[in-house]
Amino acid sequence: MAESESGQDKTEDPTDKRRRDAREKGEIARSKDLNTVIVMVVGAAGLLAFGGSMAEMMMHLMRDNFTITREALMEERSMSLMLMVSGKAALASVTPLLVSLMIASLIGPISLGGWLFAPDSLSPKFSRLNPLAGLKRMVSPQALIELLKSFGKFLIVLTVAVVVLSKDKKDLLAIAHEPMEMAVVHSLQLVGWSTLWMAMGLLIIAAIDVPVQLYQARQKLLMTKQEVRDEHKDNEGRPEVKGRIRQLQREMSQRRMMAAVPEADVIITNPTHYAVALKYDADKGGAPVLLAKGTDFMALKIREIAAQHQILLLESPGLARSIYYSTELEQEIPAGLYLAVAQVLAYVYQIRQFQAGRGKRPDPLNDNLPIPPDLRRDS
Repeated sequence: MAESESGQDKTEDPTDKRRRDAREKGEIARSKDLNTVIVMVVGAAGLLAFGGSMAEMMMHLMRDNFTITREALMEERSMSLMLMVSGKAALASVTPLLVSLMIASLIGPISLGGWLFAPDSLSPKFSRLNPLAGLKRMVSPQALIELLKSFGKFLIVLTVAVVVLSKDKKDLLAIAHEPMEMAVVHSLQLVGWSTLWMAMGLLIIAAIDVPVQLYQARQKLLMTKQEVRDEHKDNEGRPEVKGRIRQLQREMSQRRMMAAVPEADVIITNPTHYAVALKYDADKGGAPVLLAKGTDFMALKIREIAAQHQILLLESPGLARSIYYSTELEQEIPAGLYLAVAQVLAYVYQIRQFQAGRGKRPDPLNDNLPIPPDLRRDS
């Protein structure tokens, strides 16, 4: 069972975030043996497929370059021209094999772990320059595993090579008695088949190495219970940070709310425990909007600001509680309170007319306003 640096057992499966972070750092399962096998198999297959044409082209180039006429030797530009032509022909003959090897070198790494470009893995790590750390890596269990793998690969390649050479002994000896053209083609075929069989031998090592790399990569990603809890806190937000954010949001909301109180048409109170500020814009139509609301200390601050700006304070405990619990800030009041609030606004209009000297003083507003039972909140 894997252990963390703190000594705790890593028993928890890695989270999605842990996997993403590891991938961004380039810490994924990779198998060098699998890459080697793929490149060798493709190279051997390429020699078998294109070896004949490559041999013919090379022999043709040798004949042309070793049978130079006297006139060509005396021409200053003939050598450079012949070199250019020969180079293009040689490159054209080996291009299929080179392209196959290039594709294999790309397929090998992405066959296990997928395509990945991790800039973090390219950044220099000065900790690797520490001789003590390097010595520790040399005597680590991982170094012992790599040594055993290398020795196993050596034995497998040696065994396959001996078997293949023993099997092809007659063909190897027969090459010496074959014509040049046939001997070259035959040699490339033997090299191709020998390489292919040795790659098949390394396939055993790759079949063992791939599961080992996958297992080791997963072990590195395992997490302790504490790491899972810490990551969950980081993702969801630590309680103290979230609490502070909520506090700041409340303070900002309260400041905006208090700044809107001077725009209200009327403040309806409980009279001391609740206070709500309403505004009605006849030009826009719609229903009255709740600009501010509060209880106790906040209600006191709303009344103080209203008094400073000479906004009418109206005591209606039932309506104040109903608006407070049924309406959010900057939202219209519910339809069930239209009639009650309309009576309040009409009373406010009559008070303003009286204060302007254009009407008589209205009778005090009765608290028995028409409030639906579902919107009524008892004290």
